[in-house]
Parts: sequence; C-alpha cells; structure tokens
Amino acid sequence: MTSTLHEPNVRTLLAKLFAAAAKDEELPAREVPKDVKGRSDALADVYMPVSEAGGRLLYALTRAVKPTTVVEFGTSYGISTLHLAAAVKDNGVGHVYGTELSATKVTAARANLAAAGLTDRVTILAGDALDTLAGVPGPIGLLLLDGWKELTLPVLRLLEPRLAPGALVVADDITLPSMRPYLDHVRDPASGYLGVEFPVEDGMEISCRL
Repeated sequence: MTSTLHEPNVRTLLAKLFAAAAKDEELPAREVPKDVKGRSDALADVYMPVSEAGGRLLYALTRAVKPTTVVEFGTSYGISTLHLAAAVKDNGVGHVYGTELSATKVTAARANLAAAGLTDRVTILAGDALDTLAGVPGPIGLLLLDGWKELTLPVLRLLEPRLAPGALVVADDITLPSMRPYLDHVRDPASGYLGVEFPVEDGMEISCRL
C-alpha cells in the first residue's frame, strides 16, 4: 500500500508549503503583542511548522496507533494537519480536529486541505483552543500540541479526561524554556505518562498515557 503523502498533489503541496515556511526567518522584525490573540494576528504570515522529519513522524505514529480521534493544538497553515489527515485516510478510520486562533491561517489551512483532497478527514475549529477544544469528543487517541507554548499545559489538562488509555501526546519545540512547565508535568511519574524525547529540530516529546 502506498501512502497518501506520496500522491503527486500532496507531495507537491507539502514541498511548496515547506519552501514557504523556510522563509520565516527572512521576515522583518515586528512589534508582537503579549496577548495570545494579538500575537496570533501579528504573526499571521509566519508558518511556524513542524519539520519535515517531524511531519513524517506524526504520520507514522498515527498510522501505528490508528486513533479514531486526533486533536491538534496549533494548526497554522496546516502542514502538520496534512500529515495527520493523510494518516487517518490511509488507516481507513479516524478524524482530525485542529484548532487555530488566526483567521488568516484558518482560511489557508482549509484551502490546503481542500487542495490535498483531505477536507473530509479534518475539522478546523477557529478560535481560542481552550474554548474550541472543550467540545471535541473522546476518546482521543493522539494529541499534537504545537500552539502557543504557555498554553500547552492548560490545553493538555483540558483534554486529559478524554485521552484514551495508551493515547500518544506529542509536543513540539520542547527545547524552548516556556515548555518547562509542560515537561515537568508529563515527566512526573505521578501524572500518568511515560515518554521519550525525540531529536527532530527543536525536539518533540512523545508521551504515552498510561
């Protein structure tokens, strides 16, 4: 069986998106508000994606776990979402719920999913994740945390009651200092996880819900 990631339209789209994301560092410096909404609007043109290796890892994990519900915090332009959606399509089961605060990015992510023919596999929820994810159905088999880092732990705590036993929780950019509260939580044996740090770019923490 071939992967949806290898389909010409999906492969071409991902190459285009990764090339555009590579130019993030060339964007001029700007004033960024401290509040999450203002920050999201100010950085609406910045992709901030997972790495190519990270995307392939997400695809492989989703294929292996075969979750019926996948949740993504921080959709951005939909690069990671495309990998997750391709995996649930190839599994023949599952649905991805993404959330994104920037209206610009919501529109772009939906367009990218449509271009890849994966719209029916994903629901993009527009707004504050602590509101939009409150109604996502469980059990959640895979959770990707790649939004604003200070919200990573609050989003996890919101969704913990709906995590399936054995669910995988994947957090990106764990080398950032703002991820310390999250890492302290999932690495504490009393929290009910067992995880490993995976060396892709700024690092991913892959935690299994015990």
